[in-house]
Amino acid sequence: MDYAFTPQALKQLEKLPKDIQVRIVKKLDFYCMQKSPLDFAEHLTDRSLGSYRFRIGDFRVVFDIEQEKIVVLVVGHRREIYK
Repeated sequence: MDYAFTPQALKQLEKLPKDIQVRIVKKLDFYCMQKSPLDFAEHLTDRSLGSYRFRIGDFRVVFDIEQEKIVVLVVGHRREIYK
């Protein structure tokens, strides 16, 4: 499975410190190489942000699945992401 960022998610990622950016991208690569990346994801009950989320340390990556592709919608710190 492959992944892509929305323009908003890419801006949010670029605002993070470089080491956090690298960590998030490496973890996304790892998840996408797995047979079933959704095994590592949490299904969101409030779908206003997206359908699923990955937890990467203190950061959250909210995404949807579109045509066998992970589309990253929101990237941010856990304390700020759901506000």
